[in-house]
Amino acid sequence: MKKKAVFIINLKSGTSDKATIPEIIASTLDKDKFDYEIAVTQYAGHASEIAASAKDQGIDIAVAVGGDGTVNEVARAIVHSNTALGIIPCGSGNGLARHLLLPINARKAIEVINNCEIRDLDYGIINGYPFFCTCGMGFDAFVSKKFAEAGKRGPITYVENVLKEGLKYKPETYVIEDENGTARYKAFLISCANASQYGNNAYIAPQASMSDGLMDVIIMEPFNLLEAPQISIDMFNKTLDKSSKIKTFRCKKLRIHRSAPGVIHYDGDPVMSGEDIDVELKPKGIKIIVNPFADRNDRQPNALQNAAAELFNEINDISEDISKSTRKFQAWSKAIQKKLNL
Repeated sequence: MKKKAVFIINLKSGTSDKATIPEIIASTLDKDKFDYEIAVTQYAGHASEIAASAKDQGIDIAVAVGGDGTVNEVARAIVHSNTALGIIPCGSGNGLARHLLLPINARKAIEVINNCEIRDLDYGIINGYPFFCTCGMGFDAFVSKKFAEAGKRGPITYVENVLKEGLKYKPETYVIEDENGTARYKAFLISCANASQYGNNAYIAPQASMSDGLMDVIIMEPFNLLEAPQISIDMFNKTLDKSSKIKTFRCKKLRIHRSAPGVIHYDGDPVMSGEDIDVELKPKGIKIIVNPFADRNDRQPNALQNAAAELFNEINDISEDISKSTRKFQAWSKAIQKKLNL
């Protein structure tokens, strides 16, 4: 029996043009496996409404076509249901897609959907807001707010905000309580990670897994101007957890108290919150279509796994070229037969 899928396209997310996405879906999706429809969002929150309706109708797959914000909108509407999340990453960061080793190329991402390997993965909640990649407070939430206010997207805008605001930001003091006790920290930021990165391959939690039932808590201590470049290098080299300025631990649930209300973020979306912040992990709470060549343990891949994923994508490209050539040959053959009156 065919599966039913709805592709939820956010035309305003990210930096890429999505005008060709419907044609790419039509030409690449396996019609023997799927019946599908396309829905285009019209306003903030619309993706959640479409996904919730799809869940209520028993649609098998809701595909988020956009960035991490769109992915969050779709995903939070289908948690604890039989509707699986698919992703065609078209955002400025694509943190969740990159963690899952999903192709950034739209055709290749649809080939992953064609394979339709579904896994039950974890997600989290911060003060009532579901997150699937990361959430946090401190400097990363502050930058998320500046990024949202900037009006334009992309890694350059993000880096501009980090460099401009980083030296002016004042670390805060936090009291953190989890199942193991209570501790006080002065921190530049605190991040709770279900997945490994913010996006653009900036790894805040290199060892984070979406299938271990735990979130990685990262406490970045204050640092000076001379230490800042190395911290940035560590983040992009997946070695941040080795830094002397980083403290990490894993837990299922925690409460964080700070001296005053302020901004927090969930999957990069900023929101104002009070002094007390509750974060909890929900194990196996969402079904997600994954890359069949990604690591089965949901850890970061090694070189061999990267090569396998790249080979998989190259095979898809070759298969697509063969299909195009076959269609051209068939058309040419019919034309010859017509001319010869066969």
